Amino acid sequence: MKKLLLSLLTVSALAFTTQAQTEKGNFMLGGNVEFNSGKTDGNPKSNIDFSVIPSAGYFIANNIAVGTGIGYQFSKDYTYTTINPATGFSTKTSAFVISPFARAYKGITDQFKFFGQLSVPLSFGNTKVGDVNGDNFAKVSKDNNVGVALSPGFAFFPSKKFGIEFSVNGISYNDYSRKDGNDNDNGGSKNFNIGANFFAPKIGVQFYL
Repeated sequence: MKKLLLSLLTVSALAFTTQAQTEKGNFMLGGNVEFNSGKTDGNPKSNIDFSVIPSAGYFIANNIAVGTGIGYQFSKDYTYTTINPATGFSTKTSAFVISPFARAYKGITDQFKFFGQLSVPLSFGNTKVGDVNGDNFAKVSKDNNVGVALSPGFAFFPSKKFGIEFSVNGISYNDYSRKDGNDNDNGGSKNFNIGANFFAPKIGVQFYL
């Protein structure tokens, strides 16, 4: 009888541990930080790409959360010619990013859960062009992007309040528009992508409160 009671208590504890993260009324906190720096052939200076997008979500029901990410993206690139490097130029882009999302989880084992996330990434920024040394920038365009993305992934929970995530790009659509310094349309693009690249997953962490 004692062994049976102990077994029932153990199972109950495991169930609580695995379900508590994604129960109704809980919060999830996480985000993405990326930094890349490198040189291309003929460029004496390094190109830089940086983004930080923290996110927060709330479980409106068991295994269903809604939330948003808010952050900033920045890049600075140098372009040179091997014939005459002095004729090169530099480009700087920056953007404010907001990405509302809804996410649903499905349990696999005690510590693993599949999830699917529907997000609407939005970015609003500008592009500036400067001289070969990365100075004297002038704004040449205003850039806006609106997208919709459905991304699958799975989460591993080593503890009740912490999860490690692996996700891939699934189905996405992006509408990019650009205006010049006089606020006139200056190009853009519309892209639709389908398919998941499992050899290039995104890795992230979430805290569950």
